[in-house]
Amino acid sequence: MTAKLRHFAICVSDLEAAAEFYQKVFGLERVGEETLEMGSGVYLSDGVVNLALLKGSPGSAMDGYVGSHHFGFIVEDSEAAAQAIEQHGGKFFFSLGDPEKHNFEQKFKDPDGIVFDISSKGWLGSSRD
Repeated sequence: MTAKLRHFAICVSDLEAAAEFYQKVFGLERVGEETLEMGSGVYLSDGVVNLALLKGSPGSAMDGYVGSHHFGFIVEDSEAAAQAIEQHGGKFFFSLGDPEKHNFEQKFKDPDGIVFDISSKGWLGSSRD
């Protein structure tokens, strides 16, 4: 199985201030944003990797959290990747998004409980290459 690390998510206290910082300092491009029940996100990219800046909604599990949240791999075959993950001690956590669009991810926990994603479509601004 081939996988490429293409997504990092961090929780921030102020989405717009964080986006401005990463855009001005590192030249990242804003490629999207969304608001979900659990929180909001601004997506930045260097053309290869998607950096998701997240802020939890009041009362959500992410509310008030600042720091690294999760990372994601783009995979050729999500079903094969899921089987390999579970065969090696990982556990399915939940799916998020529309399976027909970018940003759809299946979340898993590794044997230590660290959350990571797999996606066959990738994330806004991420590249297969």
